[in-house]
Amino acid sequence: MRFVYRHLTVLGNESLRAAEASECASDQGKFWQYHDILFQNWAGENAGAFSDSNLKAFAVKIGLDAAPFGTCLDSKRYVDRVREDMAVARSQGAASTPTVFVNGRMLAGLADYQTYKRVIDEALGKAR
Repeated sequence: MRFVYRHLTVLGNESLRAAEASECASDQGKFWQYHDILFQNWAGENAGAFSDSNLKAFAVKIGLDAAPFGTCLDSKRYVDRVREDMAVARSQGAASTPTVFVNGRMLAGLADYQTYKRVIDEALGKAR
């Protein structure tokens, strides 16, 4: 099994900046912690929750070294990577988050545990 995370920024510039910030957090080994704090602090589409100052404050809150994180975010180091992820996701039919693919089968929108389990079990059965 292989897990691949791709950014799909569907909520405008704040969403793009949040995705870039998560990659900057990944530089310090805290992608998932940063991912989680983003979702915990989302306040609506382009409502200001993901301003650059807030993104930097989230980094400090989870224990990232603020200086390299800020330099990374300010430089837009990962903007091309995030845009590439978006292009790949859209080319595969993803138009909303979350979208999960299991052996090419697309599950769009949030599904319950049993749905994911059934689809994964079916894929594992075909792999045997």
